[in-house]
Amino acid sequence: MVIFMDYLNIFFVYSILGHLLETIVNPKTNSGILYGYWTPIYGIGVEIIILSYTFLNNRLKLKGPLKFILTFLIGFIFLSTIEFIGGTLIEIIFHRTFWDYSKMKFHIGKYTSLEMALLWGLASLSVIYIIHPLLKKFIQKIPKFLTYIASFLFLIDIFLTIFIKAK
Repeated sequence: MVIFMDYLNIFFVYSILGHLLETIVNPKTNSGILYGYWTPIYGIGVEIIILSYTFLNNRLKLKGPLKFILTFLIGFIFLSTIEFIGGTLIEIIFHRTFWDYSKMKFHIGKYTSLEMALLWGLASLSVIYIIHPLLKKFIQKIPKFLTYIASFLFLIDIFLTIFIKAK
């Protein structure tokens, strides 16, 4: 149960940090489709990176540059794929486009590009080697009752988004 709570907290912390980052980088746009101050795609992305890195570290016992390169490639490929799928689903379900990379030189449709894929690879390395080591102890100390409250609010947010925004 403790490990599940840690991963749930990781999801919420990085969803909130991702929303904050989007707000700072592009303050004129709304980050994400939910009402709350979180953008779940960032939480999901970080979960994928941390779980992949843990797998590379514990199961495959990879060391040195190979682990570094694979961490980059996992972020590059998986996060770009999630971005593409997320953008497509948002457009299908909510009839909105939250981002459009079609003006970038190396775009792949409107929801991903080589430039963003490189950024996601670098962001993955930053999360694994800099950001998460700094936040890990804080995340592990988040009280269970806050996680329960965040989970409850998140589920309400999803429900409201589906039944209000999707219409």
